[in-house]
Amino acid sequence: MKNFALIGAAGFIAPRHLKAIKDTRNNLVAALDKFDSVGVMDGYFPQADFFTEFERFDRHLDKLRRQGQRVDYVSICSPNYLHDSHIRFALRHQADAICEKPLVLNPWNVDALAEIERETGKRVYTILQLRLHPSIIQLREEVAQSGNKKHQIKLEYITSRGKWYYRSWKGEEQKSGGIATNIGVHFFDMLTWVFGAVQDISVKAYEADHAAGHLELDRASVDWFLSINEDHLPATAKSQGKRTYRSLTMEGREIEFSDGFTDLHTKSYEAILAGQGFGLAEARPSVELVHRLREHKAG
Repeated sequence: MKNFALIGAAGFIAPRHLKAIKDTRNNLVAALDKFDSVGVMDGYFPQADFFTEFERFDRHLDKLRRQGQRVDYVSICSPNYLHDSHIRFALRHQADAICEKPLVLNPWNVDALAEIERETGKRVYTILQLRLHPSIIQLREEVAQSGNKKHQIKLEYITSRGKWYYRSWKGEEQKSGGIATNIGVHFFDMLTWVFGAVQDISVKAYEADHAAGHLELDRASVDWFLSINEDHLPATAKSQGKRTYRSLTMEGREIEFSDGFTDLHTKSYEAILAGQGFGLAEARPSVELVHRLREHKAG
């Protein structure tokens, strides 16, 4: 049984990490969040120590280490702009880091973390759960069998958000990386994993609530659209009362991957615990791509 600590226990994604830790029969010893609405922990690890102050959390992990109860992994679900710092914190505590995407906001942060990995001998892992989705795995195999054919891809992802979004860290580009990073990075990782490296990019729109553009990949031409504005939902989704719309087509054929997300974090943890998780090298292409999109928009 491995000991885990969790940073960002009150966030949206934290329950998936709590479930993954429990499903893999491991133990959460401590959690941190500046907000104390973390009753969700009762359903998983009610005995875990909880802190709202980073300094006390840091001191507690050090005390556990000195008492022989070392933390093996630190799971990181904090705001995007804090990932780099919290990963460094984990490595300094001689723990491996498991960090939500985007792993970091800038490519040079990946380089620095690789250096700290070498210094500490510990590993940095990230959650790229679409790579574990059965439909996406099947799509990758299909593309591989098609040789060098250039596929025509259309990606649309609309996930409605209320006014709160713009008041939170997610609405600040310096903290979230902007919309293409915050809600799109896992799709961009999936696209490059399936269709190969980026050859060229263009940005057609980049606003606070939506972004659109075109990617030329080794084996695909991709038109993509991302939005948090419910006005962009198609009429069919609105008529059904849905607030999220996800569509991926190849040559006009819908690739269905709306379901099957329930256990992907648990599968990610199983791979990490087996020494087969996704590390810095796997995270780098999507980090570089969303950074290029921000730079392209700014230029």
